[in-house]
Amino acid sequence: MSAYILTLSCPDRRGIVHAVSGFLMERGGNIEEAAQYNDHGTGLFFMRVRFACEGVPEAELRSQLASLADGFGMAWKLHAAQQPMKTVLLVSKEGHCLNDLLFRWKSGLLPVDIRAIISNHRDFYQLAASYNVPFHHIPVTAATKAQAEAKQLEIIEAEGADLVVLARYMQILSNEMCGKLAGRAINIHHSFLPSFKGAKPYYQAHDRGVKLIGATAHYVTADLDEGPIIEQDVARADHTDTVEDLTARGRDTESLVLARAVKWHSEHRVLLNGHRTVIFR
Repeated sequence: MSAYILTLSCPDRRGIVHAVSGFLMERGGNIEEAAQYNDHGTGLFFMRVRFACEGVPEAELRSQLASLADGFGMAWKLHAAQQPMKTVLLVSKEGHCLNDLLFRWKSGLLPVDIRAIISNHRDFYQLAASYNVPFHHIPVTAATKAQAEAKQLEIIEAEGADLVVLARYMQILSNEMCGKLAGRAINIHHSFLPSFKGAKPYYQAHDRGVKLIGATAHYVTADLDEGPIIEQDVARADHTDTVEDLTARGRDTESLVLARAVKWHSEHRVLLNGHRTVIFR
């Protein structure tokens, strides 16, 4: 029996859940998981349904769903539940998030298929080789940025990637690159922004005597570090912590937050709601 995940959003009105569940029942579908959210501020309705169905070919199911969606003005997507999401990772010289994602993937904890690693440095080619993942070294300078991004996009498209993860990739993407990756690129950064911008944020935080450090995972947009937020978390700090303590704790938090965001996205649990997100955990 084939399993699918249906996600949808539309203007809220009576009868949406009844229509969707009835549609699936009429085609022999069995709902295994369902979640919904009514945003009273925008008047929008969001829903995620995982269901099993046999006897109806996927193409026919999509065609019939399109007819249902038209009647409600739905934006919708149908995904094969068992198909891991093809993913490309970008990294620079800090490898904690990269290493964490690779381990979780190989341990069966993330429903992704990591197809390639792209870096503007050579530091992690051996790590990539240990996981049998192709490693692409693409240096980036101000003069070569456009050519470098063109090569990156070529690899991303050749691998059929539905997800691009900036696992501490320390280059600002161009507006054009952000546009081409809209809705399928996730970035991770420390949660001190905008308080501690620029170099060495943990040094700045230590100097200010912060009591909380944290991390934010968000979708990439042309507005730097202001894309829709997927996940955040914090860790306590106190006067005994050194810069090294804060940095280590921050890296752990970054890795955990990014892993959650990647997991939820690859399980189709994240729906965009303007500049915010709806997450069916």
